[in-house]
Amino acid sequence: MKKQQLAARLARRGRLSQSAAADQLDRVIHDILKGLRKGEAVPLPGLGTFLPGKRPGFRFESRSPRKSPKSASR
Repeated sequence: MKKQQLAARLARRGRLSQSAAADQLDRVIHDILKGLRKGEAVPLPGLGTFLPGKRPGFRFESRSPRKSPKSASR
């Protein structure tokens, strides 16, 4: 997905103008790059973490399996 497409989707879902959504997206990208340049890992809650280094990467958060509720003992 291209940046313009993502901004358009954010605008629709967030009920924003497309230019406001594009500005917010630019801000997020800038903050991610700023953290990576400082050598910091940059988390995206619920999704994963951008990792700095010679070979930057992205690590997805593992989702722990949901525990089934224990049945009440009689």
